[in-house]
Amino acid sequence: MAAAAAAAAAAAVGGPQQPQPELPAPGLALDKAATAAHLKAALSRPDNRAGAEELQALLERVLSAERPLAAAAGGEEAAAAAGGAGGPGAAEEEALEWCKCLLAGGSGYDEFCAAVRAYDPAALCGLVWTANFVAYRCRTCGISPCMSLCAECFHQGDHTGHDFNMFRSQAGGACDCGDSNVMRESGFCKRHQIKSSSNIPCVPKDLLMMSEFVLPRFIFCLIQYLREGYNEPAADVPSEKDLNKVLQLLEPQISFLEDLTKMGGAMRSVLTQVLTNQQNYKDLTSGLGENTYAKKSHEKYLIALKSSGLTYPEDKLIYGMQEPSAGTSTLAVQGFAGATGTLGQVDSSDEEDQDGSQGLGKRKRVKLSSGTKDQSIMDVLKHKSFLEELLFWTIKYEFPQKMVTFLLNMLPDQEYKVAFTKTFVQHYAFIMKTLKKSHESDTMSNRIVHISVQLFSNEELARQVTEECQLLDIMVTVLLYMMESCLIKSELQDEENSLHVVVNCGEALLKNNTYWPLVSDFINILSHQSVAKRFLEDHGLLVTWMNFVSFFQGMNLNKRELNEHVEFESQTYYAAFAAELEACAQPMWGLLSHCKVRETQEYTRNVVRYCLEALQDWFDAINFVDEPAPNQVSFHLPLHRYYAMFLSKAVKCQELDLDSVLPDQEMLMKLMIHPLQIQASLAEIHSNMWVRNGLQIKGQAMTYVQSHFCNSMIDPDIYLLQVCASRLDPDYVISSVFERFKVVDLLTMASQHQNIVLDAEHERSMLEGALTFLVILLSLRLHLGMSDDEILRAEMVAQLCMNDRTHSSLLDLIPENPNPKSGIIPGSYSFESVLSTVADFKAPVFEPGGSMQQGMYTPKGEVWDQEFDPVMVILRTVYRRDVQSAMDRYTAFLKQSGKFSGNPWPPYKKRTPLHPSYKGLMRLLHCKTLHIVLFTLLYKILMDHQNLSEHVLCMVLYLIELGLENSEEESDEEAPVGGPERCHDSWFPGSNLVSNMRHFINYVRVRVPETAPEVKRDSPASTSSDSLGSLQNSGTAQVFSLVAERRRKFQEIINRSSSEANQVVRPKTSSKWCAPGSAPQLTTAILEIKESILSLLIKLHHKLSGKQNSYYPPWLDDIEILIQPEIPKYSHGDGITAVERILLKAALQSRMNQRLIEEICRKVTPPVPPKKITAAEKKTLDKEERRQKARERQQKLLAEFASRQKSFMETAMDVDSPETDIPMEITTAEPQVSEAVYDCVICGQSGPSSEDRPTGLVVLLQASSVLGQCRDSIEPKKLPITEEEQIYPWDTCAAVHDVRLSLLQRYFKDSSCLLAVSVGWEGGVYVQTCGHTLHIDCHKSYMESLRNDQVLQGFSVDKGEFTCPLCRQFANSVLPCYPGSSVENNLWQRPSNRSMQDLIKEVEELQGRPGVFTSETNLSKEMESVMKDIKNTTQKKYRDYSKTPSSPDNDFLFMYSVARTNLELELIHRGGNLCSGGASTAGKRSCLNQLFHVLALHMRLYSIDSEYNPWRKLTQLIEDMNSQLRNEEQLEVPVLYHDVTSLLLIQILTMPHPLHKDHFTCIVKVLFTLLYTQALAALSVKCSEEDRSAWKHVGALKKNPCDAEKSYEVLLSFVISELSKGKLYHEEGTQECAMVSPIAWSPESMERYLQDFCLPFLRITSLLQHHLFGEDLPSCQEEEEFSVLASCLGLLPAFYQTEHPFISASCLNWPVPAFDIISQWCFEINSFTERHAEQGKALLIQESRWKLPHLLQLPENYNTIFQYYHRKTCSVCTKVPKDPAVCLVCGTFVCLKGLCCKQQSYCECVLHSQNCGAGTGIFLLINASVIIIIRGHRFCLWGSVYLDAHGEEDRDLRRGKPLYICKERYKVLEQQWISHTFDHINKRWGPHYNGL
Repeated sequence: MAAAAAAAAAAAVGGPQQPQPELPAPGLALDKAATAAHLKAALSRPDNRAGAEELQALLERVLSAERPLAAAAGGEEAAAAAGGAGGPGAAEEEALEWCKCLLAGGSGYDEFCAAVRAYDPAALCGLVWTANFVAYRCRTCGISPCMSLCAECFHQGDHTGHDFNMFRSQAGGACDCGDSNVMRESGFCKRHQIKSSSNIPCVPKDLLMMSEFVLPRFIFCLIQYLREGYNEPAADVPSEKDLNKVLQLLEPQISFLEDLTKMGGAMRSVLTQVLTNQQNYKDLTSGLGENTYAKKSHEKYLIALKSSGLTYPEDKLIYGMQEPSAGTSTLAVQGFAGATGTLGQVDSSDEEDQDGSQGLGKRKRVKLSSGTKDQSIMDVLKHKSFLEELLFWTIKYEFPQKMVTFLLNMLPDQEYKVAFTKTFVQHYAFIMKTLKKSHESDTMSNRIVHISVQLFSNEELARQVTEECQLLDIMVTVLLYMMESCLIKSELQDEENSLHVVVNCGEALLKNNTYWPLVSDFINILSHQSVAKRFLEDHGLLVTWMNFVSFFQGMNLNKRELNEHVEFESQTYYAAFAAELEACAQPMWGLLSHCKVRETQEYTRNVVRYCLEALQDWFDAINFVDEPAPNQVSFHLPLHRYYAMFLSKAVKCQELDLDSVLPDQEMLMKLMIHPLQIQASLAEIHSNMWVRNGLQIKGQAMTYVQSHFCNSMIDPDIYLLQVCASRLDPDYVISSVFERFKVVDLLTMASQHQNIVLDAEHERSMLEGALTFLVILLSLRLHLGMSDDEILRAEMVAQLCMNDRTHSSLLDLIPENPNPKSGIIPGSYSFESVLSTVADFKAPVFEPGGSMQQGMYTPKGEVWDQEFDPVMVILRTVYRRDVQSAMDRYTAFLKQSGKFSGNPWPPYKKRTPLHPSYKGLMRLLHCKTLHIVLFTLLYKILMDHQNLSEHVLCMVLYLIELGLENSEEESDEEAPVGGPERCHDSWFPGSNLVSNMRHFINYVRVRVPETAPEVKRDSPASTSSDSLGSLQNSGTAQVFSLVAERRRKFQEIINRSSSEANQVVRPKTSSKWCAPGSAPQLTTAILEIKESILSLLIKLHHKLSGKQNSYYPPWLDDIEILIQPEIPKYSHGDGITAVERILLKAALQSRMNQRLIEEICRKVTPPVPPKKITAAEKKTLDKEERRQKARERQQKLLAEFASRQKSFMETAMDVDSPETDIPMEITTAEPQVSEAVYDCVICGQSGPSSEDRPTGLVVLLQASSVLGQCRDSIEPKKLPITEEEQIYPWDTCAAVHDVRLSLLQRYFKDSSCLLAVSVGWEGGVYVQTCGHTLHIDCHKSYMESLRNDQVLQGFSVDKGEFTCPLCRQFANSVLPCYPGSSVENNLWQRPSNRSMQDLIKEVEELQGRPGVFTSETNLSKEMESVMKDIKNTTQKKYRDYSKTPSSPDNDFLFMYSVARTNLELELIHRGGNLCSGGASTAGKRSCLNQLFHVLALHMRLYSIDSEYNPWRKLTQLIEDMNSQLRNEEQLEVPVLYHDVTSLLLIQILTMPHPLHKDHFTCIVKVLFTLLYTQALAALSVKCSEEDRSAWKHVGALKKNPCDAEKSYEVLLSFVISELSKGKLYHEEGTQECAMVSPIAWSPESMERYLQDFCLPFLRITSLLQHHLFGEDLPSCQEEEEFSVLASCLGLLPAFYQTEHPFISASCLNWPVPAFDIISQWCFEINSFTERHAEQGKALLIQESRWKLPHLLQLPENYNTIFQYYHRKTCSVCTKVPKDPAVCLVCGTFVCLKGLCCKQQSYCECVLHSQNCGAGTGIFLLINASVIIIIRGHRFCLWGSVYLDAHGEEDRDLRRGKPLYICKERYKVLEQQWISHTFDHINKRWGPHYNGL
């Protein structure tokens, strides 16, 4: 206590006694802590008035807002003046320091923070994030669909097996963990499960005491800054710059507040108190009092309010007088004010200017009158607390991110949450006004939603605000207000007199989707039951809402262009569809989800009532009578759709009586017209009648049926039509349909007709359209009785039948309820279970071509067999080709399963039974009008009239069958006995299809053009009156006019529905709007028909089958058929089967029909008369024939070409084998040497390659570092996924070879070093060919033509790249073929008897001859140029290893290394050994032979000085070793340190070609002795000291026998004894353990070691022999590989017996006595180890057993990679990269496209691909899960090796489902890398311009 008192006293001394200057004095500044402690003590006393005043005074001074921002806002001069010392920011910093000290009350600020955190009772996470943050959403745990979790909470909770996904936040969000309103508690993470408020101690009073005093001043200060900095933007200049400046200055203050919120619950509650306390606010901000500054600030605030078009309630009166337009003016638009409560709003004048400035259609814009709603919602704001004013400024400044985050960080405090939500609602209208004016509306929308989604997702909160703050009223009013700013007059129907207004889709508001935040909030609150109920009960709201919806009714009207193609295709239709879906349909689905039970009937009645009223108003407003205006269509009828969907719900879920909610007949007729117009327009659009309107009209037709829109658009429309059809007169409906589709004139018996409204070429598709529509109308049951699961199943089957689908595309294509709370959630249980019953999963496959399929679902057989429903498919196809695709798949299934082999028709499928309310729909099938149409069409098809397709027949039969299925039972007794007296309209007697089918129609009177053939055919008798009379009685059907019929019915209906019938004579607007006189005269003719529907069907059967009397009633043979009919639910087959099925059904339904069918079949049908062919028809027939012939010719040519190409491919592949087989026994001394013949794939000529016209192989040269990636351990390297697991490449093959070379170069002569090793492990050049050859001059002209070709190619011709003209494989060079035989011919292969000594001499001589380039021939030029190509393929650093740059040794080393690289790679492609033998896997595709010629030619230009030729050291003994050593200033590399394989290549390539087989074998034998000695030496170093002495002893005993030189024990002991003379085995102390393996060596293990050491050499040598001499490789077991290869190479004596265990030493053939040469070799080593024993030992042990190269091993789950890398910082620029990537070869982390890591214009990935893979890079893009390949200057997206549970990729992680490694795909990738085939297999390459 004493200490505290002392401190207080000290503070008091320097405290209040001092005079108070403007700024705290420097002394005081130093002692802030003391002052703070003193004040805290003063305030802790019971009577703390004095302390409080003192603190106030201090705060006044410290936190005065006058100075700093005056500097900021007042331009540069002021700033300079004010900030003399520390610039404008210094004072603020000072103030912040003070605040921190005062809050902490004397102790350190950090300790204070920690202390407060200890009292954090918050059980909520509440972490706030901004856009692009990676968060999670779990649908299993979420109550609200908006629920989201931060990664930490997600991973700490248990969500195994849940339906969750990861997503990138678009607008920002907050973590809901711990909030049981939004998610189930089971999903909380460990941190937020436990904390309940009980175990948190109470906050001590004095801890936060200072905060309560200081914070109000601080926040007020902030508000003053905001007031000060805000200047109303000038009308034309957006002032974002100024606002941002102010915000930047305030950054530290807001951050300080944000830090406070993070201290936890205790501090948040203090802040809440401060922000919501009204008294504080009043005292500080009223602007009264003497402080002039505060007054000024208050004035600025009022000005800001006023300029926002808002009033401050006190001065409302004055304000209202000044601006009479504010809320009083009314502007009636053509008497519209009289319409029911239309809400309107005229903006105050400045708002009007704002609109005007957009200048969009100002003249047309319509303003509505100020109507029923309370104006104050839009205009009045009163602020009572800091929170309210803070939000006001947040909005004014357009939601700065920092402020938003601060306001959201406070939300875990419950009290604050309520207060803030109310404040937000209070400002809602203002927010939307600001949003409308904003220039950055996208960003602002995101920030608004970021806030609102946190508030409105909580049902309790939403309910509270709805009740207390009229949230619904506000939202609906604001929505109306927003849309009203862009209304235009509707041009639908009656353009001049229309009173209807619609939104203008071209306006920015709709085009940019600016209304989105509002609508999204509205949908969000409607998802809460309590709120939705309020909405549905409030009649006023419903009226207003229907008004709102009517703004969208008929928007975006399309008018058909009849003459010119439209100039500018507007894309506004996107906006229109989005607006209807989001603003109308989604709220509708939201409301519907609460109308699921019987108790909610009342709601439905309300909606339906106001919907019908709105529709009635709409019909009146557009002056609609009964005919829609021609050639215009709008796809947007949201009122119709509201009505339809609520009707459907009422019947399906609420058991409402349908008729109680239906209007009268007249209204139903009106309701039917517009949806029907849309269906007809769809058919017109697909018939290309709207083609002059551009592509966008097709786009609209597609969008209308597309999966995201169909259940809010086409489905309700069809349902509404079904309802109307079930209640209206069927004849009226049918005739309306055909009239709308404009095909009435086609439906005549006459063979010719005149169609005034339709061109002939469109008739057929329009007729198909009309019939298809009827079929859909009558068969679709989506809203007529199917359950949700049945619907889901039908949708799924339809989508799967069109194509196999991936899981995600299926989810996307199944129309789901757009409202997230609707129950059927995608991925829900029902979805998965239905999917598993209808489809089989096809796992992802890999085709050899490299195209990778994803996992697909394909329909099960029984689905094709029983459920395929063409009607559903037609309804759901966006592209017409999908219908065809479904039919093709169906046909294929039937063929495959043997059910039907022909060309099947779409199957007929039994339908779900109708719901009783809709039974009336089936009357359409039993009305005369339809029967007349069906009869006419059958007749026309039978008579082959034009424009009728099989499709038409199919639909006609389908309708007949539907009618038979759904007929009322008729009893045969009552059937009228077909007398003509009963026929009242002379076509059909009744309306039942079953009886009408058998009714014979004898004569028909038709109207035909005078030119028609029917007119001429009149028999003279028919002119006499009596015969006419007799005809009349015998049932002449009258001329039947559908149009007249429809008019008559319409009149009837109208008369029935209106009591004063005489008033309702409607004007008949004729649909025939053609110029009079344009049509030829029609006359009446009478046709003799004498057919009934049944007889027509039977004749059709004959016609279809092409046989007379093909139909035979099946029941005549088997009467059972009629008694127990087994008609399958589902029938496959073609037209013939369909006709048989229909006849059987007709017979079943009535005995009369059965008798009639039998009777017709008995009469032998006369053959169908042959058609007379007119000249015009002949012409078309000829044309067809000619086309057919042309097609056949083309086919023939193609086939011929294909066979030529095939044979050519076969010969081209056989480049390596001689054309003629050489006979085995060679009789003459001069055998026939065949010269190789090559085909040129460009000019097609064959011939040998010659000096002056060389042929070349098409090759691809590429640099490769694959070899360098081999490792010596089997343990695979893993991709690092933690900080510890970094990869260091010291154990790779490339690294080891590098170390070895640099070690040699340190101690030995450079030129000698470069002969002792091979390079090319990194950046080696690999040569591959497709096996095709071409003349080099042909190739040059081919390249020239490519260069002139302007087409964009995927390769760069300037770099010499091209594709093989035959197989299109990628290539970049041509390798000349050496003239002569294709394989070193047999002459050279005969074994000779020369001794080894002779051969050794010959080899030496041959090497001594200098190579010369023959005279400058074309061939030699090409050889040079290809060598240049090879050099340029790789980078300079991979070619220059010499210490002296550009020394010839470099080239020499490089050239034989190229040979080495290619041999080693071929070995790897064979799997690392030669056990499989056979011809090489690349087979004919190998170009090693040609490559060797080119290399040898160049290597022979560099002769090796015979002095240094290693051949001599291997084959001769040198007399005086010591003298040899002394005279060198730098040593040569000892022979035992040489790489034997390199020596082999050097020897072979410096010999003149063609090479003798003898010489080759001789070289191999000599080198093997060296290799074996190296193996022994290495072994001796690996042994322990004891082992060595033991071996030395054993070997010495055996030294006498004759074969001592072939016994490894003897040789080993000799090597040991020789090397012991030097210091090699000394100094082992420290290093011993590392080298020596702990096991004792047994003879077997030593033999194994020696063989393993020698095998790599044997393998490479065998490959070389195979390529040079064309011998096949033997295949063998792995354990005998050594002996087989040895004998193949001629190392083993032929008579070698293989009984006893094989000993590698028996292959030795010593050219000189073994012990002498060994001691000579050991002597070199000893003299080196005198000085450098360590290095000497390291060089002896060569690691030759490399394992195959592999890519890094990837973790099972992608999330492991993602979580580690997506936040990882780049090691170069230390930032978190925007596009992180990781190299799959070496694990390096790089920035893709990052400018931060760019070096000399190369971005990091490209740079890395050059360093790591010599130009080939394989990168995994972390944020996209995709692999990208960089190859040289091109790149391609390879695909992904991570697939989700359904076998699909998730590129860009859009779906965010868990991904798992697909091992097969990774194998494929690795295979392509190892075999260097990226260029051939991946097709989509593009240049990267070094920008990756």
